[in-house]
Amino acid sequence: MRYGYVRVSSKDQNIDRQMAAMKAADVPKKNIFIDKKSGKDFERSGYKKMLRKIRTGDEVFIKSIDRLGRNYDEILEQWRILTRKKEVDLIVLDFPLLDTRNPSNGLTGKFIADLVLQILSYVSQIERENIHQRQLEGIAEAKKKGIRFGRPERPIPDNFPRVRDLWETDQISLRKAAELTGVSHGTFKKWVRNDP
Repeated sequence: MRYGYVRVSSKDQNIDRQMAAMKAADVPKKNIFIDKKSGKDFERSGYKKMLRKIRTGDEVFIKSIDRLGRNYDEILEQWRILTRKKEVDLIVLDFPLLDTRNPSNGLTGKFIADLVLQILSYVSQIERENIHQRQLEGIAEAKKKGIRFGRPERPIPDNFPRVRDLWETDQISLRKAAELTGVSHGTFKKWVRNDP
């Protein structure tokens, strides 16, 4: 049987391009599983339904590897589950090397696809590390220039000293003190700690 997996990150994104690719690959519409959820993990209802449905020898089509997920370590794990445990063929339509069906130069499609996926995983990991390093360097440079990060500090209201005194003498609760100054409990306590 042929199955398809389609994923977009949110409910308002369009699945038409992926659905057209499934149609071109002759995947029956009833065999297409769709998730409208982030690819950060595999806690997705459509994906889980597909896992329960597929059997040994089936074929699973996806438009591109990032539709399976974002995290290459988790993609590798799911790839192993699908190709080794479930014993299905995986076909990534926009990346022909990620097609476990086809032998190439005497090597099985599974071997080639696994190798390519390992390389992609390595490149992805290096890129994540480079992005993180560039972010840290950018933040350090911005701080040197006096740029502040996070929300701007809220100005302390004029009634703060009176409300603080009421709270410190147990005349009002922390909740009431926060309400009277228009901030959260945490912010009120921070103001108390930092007040000279």
